Amino acid sequence: MKILVTGSIAYDVLLQYDGSFKDALKGSDLEKLSVSFFSPHYARHHGGTASNIAWNLRLLKQEPLLAGTVGKDGGEYIALLEERGVLCDHVEQLKDHVTATAIIGTDNHGRQIAFFHPGADAHGSWPDLSDDRENIAWAIVGARNGQLIMEAGRWLAKSKLPWIFDPAQQIIGLGEADLVGGINTSSCVIANAYEWSLLSEKTGMSVEDVLKVNPLLIVTQGEDGVVIHSKKEGTIELEACKPEKVVNPTGAGDALRAGLLTGLSKEWTLKQCGMLGASLASFVVEQEGTLIDFIDIQDVISRAEQTYGEKIPQI
Repeated sequence: MKILVTGSIAYDVLLQYDGSFKDALKGSDLEKLSVSFFSPHYARHHGGTASNIAWNLRLLKQEPLLAGTVGKDGGEYIALLEERGVLCDHVEQLKDHVTATAIIGTDNHGRQIAFFHPGADAHGSWPDLSDDRENIAWAIVGARNGQLIMEAGRWLAKSKLPWIFDPAQQIIGLGEADLVGGINTSSCVIANAYEWSLLSEKTGMSVEDVLKVNPLLIVTQGEDGVVIHSKKEGTIELEACKPEKVVNPTGAGDALRAGLLTGLSKEWTLKQCGMLGASLASFVVEQEGTLIDFIDIQDVISRAEQTYGEKIPQI
C-alpha cells in the first residue's frame, strides 16, 4: 500500500547566523524594522516538505506516492527522487516557472526565519488519482498552493481515505472556513507549537474543540518533543530523542511526519508512531540539509527504544 504525499517540492537555501535572533530584535521598533543578519555559512540543498517526507518514507522502506509541481529547473530533482524509489508519476513540471525555493536562516539557538517563493507550485494542478485510490493507505496534505491544499482535502474526504491536515505556513494564507474544513474532514491535524497557536487563534478552536470533530491533534515542539492529543487515548507526551550533535534542525519535522505515517499505515499505537518519528527526526538534525543519504533502520529503532525504554515493532 502506498502513502500519498502532497505539498511543496523545493530547493532550500540555508543560512546560519552565529548570534541570537531574539537578542538582535529585542526592543526593536517593529514599525520601523529593518535588520540584516550576517551569515558566514551558505548551502543550497534539495528540500520541500512533500519531497522531504517522501524521501524519509523511502528510508523507512515505505512506498510514497508524491503529488506536486516543479519548474524548469526541477528535472534533476525528479530524477533523484525516482532513483531513490519515490513514485513521481504525479509530479508535474512547468517549463515557464522555476521550482519553489525556501530561504531559511537559523540562529545559534535553533530559531528560524524563513522566506518561501512558491514558483511553479503557484500554477500547479491536482492530478487524477482515480487509478491509485485503492492502493493508498494514508495521505498527508502539506503546505503548498492553497487551492490545491483544499482540492486535495476534498478528494481524500470524498475517497474516504485517512489523511493528515498539515497546513503549516499556509495557515496565514488560508481562510478560517478552509482551515475549519480541513480540521473537520481530515483524520489528523499536525502543526508545530507556533503553527498551532496561529491555527487555534484563527479558527477559535481549542484542543478540546478539535478533538470533538477530529480524532487526533499532534503538536510538535522541536527539542521539547511532541504532544499527541487523541480522542481515544488521551494526551501522550514524548520527549525528543537526543541527537549525537546538532548541525541544523531544518527538515526534522518532516522526518517526524514520515515516522508517524509509517506507524499509522501499519496500525501501530500512537505512542509507537511518535517514538519512530521522533527518533528519525533526531538523525536529520545531525547533518546539513534535509535528505539523509542512508540510514540503518535498526539504528532508528534502537535510538527510540533507548530513549523511551519501550520496544517498537520492526519495519
